[in-house]
Amino acid sequence: MKKRISASIGSSATAHRLVGGSVSGASPARSLLQPSARAFHVSPAHAAATAHGGSSSTHQQQPQGEGEVARMNFFTAVNNALDIALGADPKAVIFGEDVAFGGVFRCTINLREKYGNSRVFNTPLSEQGIAGFAIGMAAVGATPIAEMQFADYIFPAFDQARALVNEAAKYRYRSGGQFDVAGLTVRTPCGAVGHGGHYHSQSPEAYFCHTPGLKVVMPSTPKEAKGLLLSSIRDPNPVIFLEPKILYRSAVEDVPLGDYELPLGKARIVKEGSDVTVVGWGSQLHVLTDACGLAEKEGISCELIDLRTLAPWDVDTVEASVKKTGRLVVSHEAPKTGGFAGEICSTIQERCFLHLESPIRRICGYDTPFPLVFEKFYVPDKLKNLEAIRSTVHF
Repeated sequence: MKKRISASIGSSATAHRLVGGSVSGASPARSLLQPSARAFHVSPAHAAATAHGGSSSTHQQQPQGEGEVARMNFFTAVNNALDIALGADPKAVIFGEDVAFGGVFRCTINLREKYGNSRVFNTPLSEQGIAGFAIGMAAVGATPIAEMQFADYIFPAFDQARALVNEAAKYRYRSGGQFDVAGLTVRTPCGAVGHGGHYHSQSPEAYFCHTPGLKVVMPSTPKEAKGLLLSSIRDPNPVIFLEPKILYRSAVEDVPLGDYELPLGKARIVKEGSDVTVVGWGSQLHVLTDACGLAEKEGISCELIDLRTLAPWDVDTVEASVKKTGRLVVSHEAPKTGGFAGEICSTIQERCFLHLESPIRRICGYDTPFPLVFEKFYVPDKLKNLEAIRSTVHF
């Protein structure tokens, strides 16, 4: 325990010296939230919209015309977003294991050469240290963009999560709104990749969704990744940004070259339909797209929703869809028990009970450690989801 506490204090002190700030001169106080709300900062624009009968789900921050676009895969779009963030914010810094040469998945390639060793640099192999250092930097006004090499490795930081869970998430709340770590973003690759086994395949999003004060984001396409990452870096709350690693090279599309943001907390309706609502996020959205395509051939009209942000998640969009279709299927790679699908199902059951035509279905990973040779049996593939769609519609 003593070693962990010392590491945390040392990280914060080092970060303090690096950005040249002082604790007494930390970033301005932000409004203290109501006790019943999740500990997120509420922007003046959001407050004004709500006061006039609006909601965050109806006020989207979309690109002002896409302008010039380029063909990018997922990791290139992430790299482009990081480049823009560093160029626009002189206090932004990227650090993590091996990020100086580009990282395992090349997401930070060429950034050290462009911005220098003081803004893009490697850290020791210590997730606790990375998290503590990031919190220290954010506390004195910097914009740390920390990378955990794999989401499976984030659990030691969850422990110093005293850093992420007990410190970052509660920093504003416990100081009565005097201090915050608003500039903190933690990026990490997650999910199945075909050969990752126990320690390179997990999807830990539900752990962080259970923590008031953190935002949790998982994009599904290159265009989404860039816009959501820029929003995450600039959001006045600490954000866990999960990147499905299987998409780094397999997902390709036209991405605007300019600076744009996509709204956190707002789902995307990928495809409209009338018979059943299908909800997913991250790489699972591509699986669900295939499942919905197969269902369409059988005459089943699916409304597919990309949740994008898991905390806070867009209840209104999913609720409106289920009230229209009367049915809901939710799917994710993470294990079923305690998975985020359970939260969605519970909320929709409460809000849409009289509109439901059949039981809500969850199609998820099994409650076992992630297997290596049996991965294809573990993951909730398109055929498992197709069967769930069929049984829900024909109940």
